[in-house]
Amino acid sequence: MHSPTELQQIIENEIFKLAYPSKPADLYDPIKYIMSLGGKRIRPVVVLMATELFTDEPLKAIDVALAIETFHNFTLVHDDIMDNAPLRRGKQTVHEKWSVNNAILSGDVMMVESNKHLSKVDISVLKPVLDTFNQTAQGVCEGQQLDMEFETRDNVSIPEYIEMIRLKTAVLLGGAMKLGAIVGGADEKNADLLYQFGENLGVAFQLQDDILDVYGDPEKFGKQVGGDIISNKKTFLHLTAKALVQPEELPTLLGDHENTEIKVKAVTQLYDSYQVKEQANVEMEKYLNKAYQALYQIAVSEDRKNLLRQLAKQIMDRES
Repeated sequence: MHSPTELQQIIENEIFKLAYPSKPADLYDPIKYIMSLGGKRIRPVVVLMATELFTDEPLKAIDVALAIETFHNFTLVHDDIMDNAPLRRGKQTVHEKWSVNNAILSGDVMMVESNKHLSKVDISVLKPVLDTFNQTAQGVCEGQQLDMEFETRDNVSIPEYIEMIRLKTAVLLGGAMKLGAIVGGADEKNADLLYQFGENLGVAFQLQDDILDVYGDPEKFGKQVGGDIISNKKTFLHLTAKALVQPEELPTLLGDHENTEIKVKAVTQLYDSYQVKEQANVEMEKYLNKAYQALYQIAVSEDRKNLLRQLAKQIMDRES
């Protein structure tokens, strides 16, 4: 079986070989640009890993892997527009380098390109592949919409937040695994179990992201500590604290402050006093255990599942 690193290199080689039309350049150059920015390629890697769980021919799913990676990058292009983000992976975002209109249109074409990749799968699995991909893509868009709505809502509940991160982040990981399983010949039960593994792992990953945003080492984690606090983002920690703090403490949790360092310190102290980090860790472990329980039930040898366990550990073992 191939290691994740080996599969990642295969995917990089295939992306390098992708040929887009040369004209109109302002439509296709942004696609070439965003696809070349790299990243860990986790989603297409798990497509191939899921396929190899059930067959010795993981490259049967290479077109599905390319479809997932193209779709993922399409969402990044549009998310960056909505977030008005200047940088993506240390480089100019597409809408900054070209224009918002170019970025929207190039993103639309990337969705078309994803479907062109999917159309190359064997006819025997084409319908379940398309059904799974469309359900996954729709879920991601629903999650992004909920995330935007939460910015202006004062009454977001923790179950609503979990549902939002499930849709925005986790369904793509679960969908990628299920797609790979379908191409690999898995029956419906095993494909669904692999989906559950990916989805629950995705929720656990995002909850860990919430924790590390506050308690992570910025040099090791690669992000500004306290960014979610500064922007009053409604994370699991924020919502848990809001439900626990005394009325007189709400201005500290919710208010703006000219000195962001003071705000981050004050809110972190609130989190500490109400053991919010510990509660977030419990929730994260709950979803991680659900993921492993689903993986355990998949009817293939434990040896074949070891690489997925290792990948899950690698995904979750981020520096704090």
